[in-house]
Amino acid sequence: MTDTSSASSSALSSALSSDPAGGSLSAREARREFAPRVAYLNTASYGLPPRAAHEAMLAGERDRAAGLLTTATGDEAVRRARELFGRLVGLPPERIACGSQVSYFVGLVAASLPAGARVLVADGDFTSLLFPFLARPDLVVRSVPLEEVAGSVDGGVDLVAVSAVQSADGRVAAMEELIGAARAHGARILLDATQAVGWLPVPADRVDLLVCGGYKWLLGPRGTCFLAGTPEALAALPAVGAGWYAGEDVWDSIYGGPLRLAGDARRLDLSPAWQSWVGQVPALELLVRVGVEAVGAHDLALANRFRAGLGLGPGDSAIVSVPVAEGTAQSLAAQGVVASVRAGRLRCAFHLSTCEADVDRALELLAGRVLPGG
Repeated sequence: MTDTSSASSSALSSALSSDPAGGSLSAREARREFAPRVAYLNTASYGLPPRAAHEAMLAGERDRAAGLLTTATGDEAVRRARELFGRLVGLPPERIACGSQVSYFVGLVAASLPAGARVLVADGDFTSLLFPFLARPDLVVRSVPLEEVAGSVDGGVDLVAVSAVQSADGRVAAMEELIGAARAHGARILLDATQAVGWLPVPADRVDLLVCGGYKWLLGPRGTCFLAGTPEALAALPAVGAGWYAGEDVWDSIYGGPLRLAGDARRLDLSPAWQSWVGQVPALELLVRVGVEAVGAHDLALANRFRAGLGLGPGDSAIVSVPVAEGTAQSLAAQGVVASVRAGRLRCAFHLSTCEADVDRALELLAGRVLPGG
């Protein structure tokens, strides 16, 4: 047992000490880091971990069972993940907070708004982005179709909260138009990039706040989430969930007053689920080594191969949503193709763990099942 525990501890240390700058990977090479037993077209629900990420999280649990997991290991994982996420979105780590869920960070934004503040959102957006605002009856929340969001920004809007990519169907927000409209009218922007970061370049340096869950396109375990923003927008958020991990010196902040929060985005951190962050680091390293542009090119090529096979024109999203006969998702799953149903349509998502053969297998099984109007 001692030998196994020692090996586990060594594997965990190795996972947290590798340097993603040590060599780039092509998307095709990165595909070999995954071991799906199905044609997996469901990253929009959760991403598959690369082998190193999966093994790192398991090693963390083995170390915990053996009494060998250290707090230093968990702290290093959070630090590395913050830095790597910053590389993906082009922001310094001091402007990035780490938590566990999108709704927590959106809740901080909602809590920062004065009574009567006016929030503009997109129809049918993901509820973790909507509910924190709707839960405050003293806010004025207006919802419009996604295509009308930028055109609906005027002097009466205080905050625009929208997803960069819609969870239900993969539509991509017109971010340049949105940024221009918000700047022209003095509105702030909260961008939910959970369905975007990892494959789609996002203007993180030109929006006020950006939130991103880590367990989808970032290929991490559930329990990791990032909030990034400008210093001004971050400073306006109340640290209502502050705990010991939000302290300036974490290990000198575990007992007693006075309040001594970190001076940067870490003041908004939540105490981490260490094993989740240990698993997030190698996944982020893989994405950094491949690069967002190369990942996006890979994902879009597969999505457009799928669209072409259905007789559709090319699109700009790694998510494709089509109307299908009832029971189609279950039929596909029974034959080794995993997708999901969202908003009454079959939603297929294409990422590094997917290959051309997966697309072709899905198209074969969908023959005769796609309804008109797709």
